[in-house]
Amino acid sequence: MPQHGCRMATPEKILIVLHQPTSSPGRLGLWLRQRGFALDIRYPVLGHRLPETLAEHRGVIVYGGPGSVNDNCDHYRAVMRWLEMPLREEKPYIGICLGGQMLARVLGARVAPHPEGLWEVGYYPVQPTAAGRRLWDCWPEMVFQWHAEGFEVPAGAELLLKGLGYFPNQAFLYKEHAFGLQFHPEATTAMLHAWTVRAADKLKMPGARPRHTLFEDRLQYDRPVACWLETFLDHWLLLGSRNRQRQAAE
Repeated sequence: MPQHGCRMATPEKILIVLHQPTSSPGRLGLWLRQRGFALDIRYPVLGHRLPETLAEHRGVIVYGGPGSVNDNCDHYRAVMRWLEMPLREEKPYIGICLGGQMLARVLGARVAPHPEGLWEVGYYPVQPTAAGRRLWDCWPEMVFQWHAEGFEVPAGAELLLKGLGYFPNQAFLYKEHAFGLQFHPEATTAMLHAWTVRAADKLKMPGARPRHTLFEDRLQYDRPVACWLETFLDHWLLLGSRNRQRQAAE
């Protein structure tokens, strides 16, 4: 117990934006808490307001969700308008699936379905680009996907990871601080169980893998994903530390 009169340091915050009341921050949230960060979780779909500045946050993660950035959805449009702020503040950003598509769309890139109507649901092969290998040499060879649309690489961004399945763009970096990911490194086994039950109809879509293969493949392919994610997360958090140091010096 702290001695009388001592003040405990307030943990730094990570803003977490989720799009469904049933969603969770998954493995990323667990690891951030283990690193001593506090999660500031907001659900715009429930009317939660997003902060006017991220001066008190180390970074922001916008997760995936149902629907499309092309839908006439008020809370999706509100999040995309809000993204102008973290981009302006150069705050470290991770967009996962829908969150990556939102980033691409805000930066002027196209987000669209596969021309043949194919989906990626399950594990699919990927390959790092030369730019991706310059950042890390531990990219996984297979990643977990759950999407019907993909993003083009925005102007001024670098493609880090190529998809060898149905969607060619799987990860990009914009201005060294904003990452758009098409795949789901945050997914836990419990999340796979929930998604394949609540959205079982997606397993019948063209291109989707059968349900049992998702769990068989996870046993084989998740460890390399987890190893990469730890390296990626450490790099991303370091960007946030440098951002704070730069702001303090200004």
